[in-house]
Amino acid sequence: MFKFKTGLLATAAAGLVLMASSAFAGPTWTFGPEDEGLMKIEYKGQFQLDYRDTGSGANGDDSSSEFNFRRNRIALMGFYKGVGLYFQTEYNEDNNINSFSVGDGDNADFRVIDAQFRYKVNDAVQFRIGKYKYNFTRENLEACEAPLTLDRSLMIRAPFVETRDKGVTLWGNLFDGVFQYRLDAMNGRNDSASAPDSNFRYGARAHVTLLDGEKGYGYKGTYMGEKKVITIGGAYQMEQDIAYADCTNETDAVDYKAWTVDLFAEYPIEDVGTFTFSTAYVDYDLDDAFKGFDPDDNVLGLNGEKNGGYTKIAYMLPNTPLQFFARAENWSFAGWDDGTSVILDQEVDWYGGGINYYFYGQDLKITLEYSTVDYDKETKNCEDFDTLTAQIQVIF
Repeated sequence: MFKFKTGLLATAAAGLVLMASSAFAGPTWTFGPEDEGLMKIEYKGQFQLDYRDTGSGANGDDSSSEFNFRRNRIALMGFYKGVGLYFQTEYNEDNNINSFSVGDGDNADFRVIDAQFRYKVNDAVQFRIGKYKYNFTRENLEACEAPLTLDRSLMIRAPFVETRDKGVTLWGNLFDGVFQYRLDAMNGRNDSASAPDSNFRYGARAHVTLLDGEKGYGYKGTYMGEKKVITIGGAYQMEQDIAYADCTNETDAVDYKAWTVDLFAEYPIEDVGTFTFSTAYVDYDLDDAFKGFDPDDNVLGLNGEKNGGYTKIAYMLPNTPLQFFARAENWSFAGWDDGTSVILDQEVDWYGGGINYYFYGQDLKITLEYSTVDYDKETKNCEDFDTLTAQIQVIF
């Protein structure tokens, strides 16, 4: 059965490629006295076929399969004399197969995920204001359309926020682009009615990048052999009085603190191929709020107090746009919600591997990934599972 499903996914991916037309850059308009201003519109889509060995049937232990969009986005970009804007929407279709569960599919939504104003004084002094990716983990800052593996970590997101936040950032490159700094003041937890206080979340990130370097705001999971890069980074985040350890009595307010370190290296060797290595460790601390009398639900679970990290490796053939990748993660959670109860001190391992085939770089590619999730403490609603995904990505 598993071989049949593998063949089905591979055949579907090949069919999607045959139906897809050539990828082109989105339309761009210039304006201004000397056409120094520009505006561009872009579409980005990822269509998937998923197979999981659990989730269906009377007892939830039969396999599940479905087609869905992972991302379906339209972005508008503009720039004129140091002033820029970026506006991006995303539509998520109903899907049954989620990160760690198989649900009822009632989760469609349409939202604005980026709305930001940018201002560049020079390379060393730049600003972002609005809604955008906050500066903490490298993984979150890697472009969603340019990952090394199928997607970012399922377990790396910071507490009380999603992948974006609203605020202001000062950032820039120093010493000819070798050193980059970023300073954030963001909303953080924004439902202040259920928190002890309403405080901003402050963060700082810096990296040292060698060889060809990484000087932009965002990162990539792979440069497909077009750059030689070694980057070492680290970051710190904090927010005071973020939650109660005792919600019943509204006492024992706790603070949020987090830190991370990361390393990325990619090196192409002529007639040999391109080698990629990426690793990171993250610690999210909520002052052991989970030990309180009646802790806030959000200090537990997938995005609660935790620590862990990942390691990614890849090899790309020298004269063929085929890339093989593998990924391993280990995370320790203060508490893991299995849907009926909270499992304290849960350990979760995630292993995966697959291939990327690039037809027009990241504009048109297919990805096939197999992954497995292993729980240290299994329950009826928290069992190990395997997932196989085929994806076609198109950017216009």
